[in-house]
Amino acid sequence: MSVISAITSSVSARTKADFAGLKDWHYLDTAATAQKPQVVLDAMLRAGGADYATVHRGVYARSANMTLAFEAARAKVAAFIGGLEAEIVFTRGATEAINLVAQTWGQSNLKAGDRILLSVLEHHSNIVPWQLLRDRTGVEIDVCPLTEDGQIDLDAAEAMLTPAHKLVAFAHVSNVLGSTLDAARAADLAHAVGAKLLLDGCQAVPRLIVDVAALDCDFYVFSAHKLYGPTGIGALWARAEILEAMPPWHGGGAMIDRVTFERTTYAAPPQRFEAGTPAIIEAIGLGAAVDYVSAVGLPAIHAHEVALVATLREELRKLNSIMLFGPEESAGIVSFALDGVHPHDLGTILDEEGVAIRAGHHCAQPLMDHLGVPATARASFGLYSDENDIAALLRGIERTKRIFA
Repeated sequence: MSVISAITSSVSARTKADFAGLKDWHYLDTAATAQKPQVVLDAMLRAGGADYATVHRGVYARSANMTLAFEAARAKVAAFIGGLEAEIVFTRGATEAINLVAQTWGQSNLKAGDRILLSVLEHHSNIVPWQLLRDRTGVEIDVCPLTEDGQIDLDAAEAMLTPAHKLVAFAHVSNVLGSTLDAARAADLAHAVGAKLLLDGCQAVPRLIVDVAALDCDFYVFSAHKLYGPTGIGALWARAEILEAMPPWHGGGAMIDRVTFERTTYAAPPQRFEAGTPAIIEAIGLGAAVDYVSAVGLPAIHAHEVALVATLREELRKLNSIMLFGPEESAGIVSFALDGVHPHDLGTILDEEGVAIRAGHHCAQPLMDHLGVPATARASFGLYSDENDIAALLRGIERTKRIFA
């Protein structure tokens, strides 16, 4: 097994103790959901206990303080991805964020004859909302192919794009292959024909420095639970002028300016898109997760995961019974298939060895069809992963091979 540098190894050594959910468990399913550091759990416990009150409503001190903490979390998220506070809409996750864009911006701006460009490797959450919009408006969906090593083929995208395309929606990092999009080029290609660019950043924000201004995208979405934060919250970033022109999606408290039975006027973004009592505790947990990841450092996290990917791919390549998918330099994710063994069977045996991987279609069935397999096994790393996890995975694969021999 290749030796990971002392610098990158120190990331997991320094942080593994922060995660109570790990102990002796070899957790290799971070792409599905990341484990939570104690500081995030502590922040949420305080927010739901000693500090708890509603936000944006009460005139008493604790409510005012909780409002400040809630909006401070928004400011942290904005700074983390290079946006402005007024451009961050809290959602239940990336799925809701994409649906929000589809049903507000999409419903208002797209019509029959317009086109949307997706790619083969998209998560279902970046496919189905656009199909629902297609069924309502008559827009058409085109699908960009992949390169041989599993990257979105931007040369093909350039050839496909026409002035009829109004939106390009791509994954920043594939949740199956770990391939990383040249997002800046994708933005240039989209804008050259007058289209907007939406990036699904779920797998990017936990490991790459994201600067939405530098990427020049128009929408960016991600979920907190991939970023070592809680479930039930995520964020939509959109350019201020786009948000300002978008109609509300959900109606209720907090998103209004003035309500009468004759007419309602709406609050400015982002409150316009945050109807009802928000996920207060979860937002504060997300802010704590941003602080934690920032303290460890995204460059160190990315280097650590790249080294682990290289080590695992090198070891798996030695096994002639393994088929590897995706590029050599993937972002923290390795998908593979073991000859003659369904990924679900492999996952079950690995679980008996204390190793957790994802086995299935990963909410990317069109990509599975493209790869010619019903499912893959996926090992995905986090900042707490180390070579011991890889060794345990390899032992479990060898045991599986013996069982199925």
